[in-house]
Amino acid sequence: MTDKVKLGIIGVGQIGKSHLRTYQTIPEAEVVAAADIQQDELQRVAEQYGIPYTYTDYHELLKRDDIQAVDICLHNRLHRPVTVDVLQAGKHAYCEKPMSWTYQDAKAMYDTAKATGKMLHIQLARLYQPTTVCAKRIIGEGHLGEIYAVRSIHYRRRGRPWVDGYGSKAFVNTQTSGGGAVIDMGVYNISRMLYLLGNPSPVSVSGVTYQKVANMYEDRRLSGNYNVEELGMAFIRLAGGITFSLEEAWAIHAQSPDDDHILGSKGGLRLEPLTYYTTLADIEMNGTFDVDQAVWRWNQCDPTMQHYANSQRHWISALLGYVPLLDTAGIALNTSFISEGVYISSYLGREVTADEIAAAKPGLGRV
Repeated sequence: MTDKVKLGIIGVGQIGKSHLRTYQTIPEAEVVAAADIQQDELQRVAEQYGIPYTYTDYHELLKRDDIQAVDICLHNRLHRPVTVDVLQAGKHAYCEKPMSWTYQDAKAMYDTAKATGKMLHIQLARLYQPTTVCAKRIIGEGHLGEIYAVRSIHYRRRGRPWVDGYGSKAFVNTQTSGGGAVIDMGVYNISRMLYLLGNPSPVSVSGVTYQKVANMYEDRRLSGNYNVEELGMAFIRLAGGITFSLEEAWAIHAQSPDDDHILGSKGGLRLEPLTYYTTLADIEMNGTFDVDQAVWRWNQCDPTMQHYANSQRHWISALLGYVPLLDTAGIALNTSFISEGVYISSYLGREVTADEIAAAKPGLGRV
């Protein structure tokens, strides 16, 4: 073990800059090299963050012997080829969400990590939020009893990237993103539910996707080649008899309920704000939790808590051997399986089984 991890980063766009800002808060992380095809922006970012070595070809970065791990901050359809190259170069890999735009690509990443013996970490930010940390403890102590159903419903009223005025064109066309609301925002909510449930395997998916809300700025729709979904809805069957209802929208004529519920035989949880529903002495009871106070106290009393402050802090701590790495790759793989199932089911117009999803042509219904 050493007291510092030397990193490379591939991609210094919007997400790459966000990662670099976080690394500045982690004393054990040192970014020594960066790669991006936009040379002017690469040099500007390198100067801003004190990165000594830059490359327009990421393969040259991978030749460096002093780099232990590489952070991949690229568009969705580049995740698999670059991550596989990183792992096969003998580096540990940290990849932005979603794991990839298809399940088959995500599976190739997962299998390569296993074959090379290198760590693969996926950015699943909601796993480290106080609400998730507290909900995981409540579930782990059995306070919900047998969990049988969950739901996650999140809407943006008008939040389509590029089309509604923010972000880049790359978010809204299949050539770079591979999908819309489901794999942009839905993956956060799918992965959090799978994590809280212990990552059960998907059994079947019935899903549908829509792009229906009128566009006020037709020039942006056309210039972005906007051809991905702004709303995805699904009913998912998971192992153990658990059902999962999902709705995720970039744009919709409705108010967001921000509705995440986990339903069990002894009690239920709403995640935001974290609220417990149960029956005591034959009396229905609703109780809210002070999650911030609990997590603050745990951080004071348990020195390992600092290693789960956020995705990158956990990544660096795991590389240094301070704590085991959460199985974010396994959770992200099942998340990708579900999102793939939503697209395939919508395209075929029927429920699809796990075997059908696994055997389907990559990107079926999107390419």
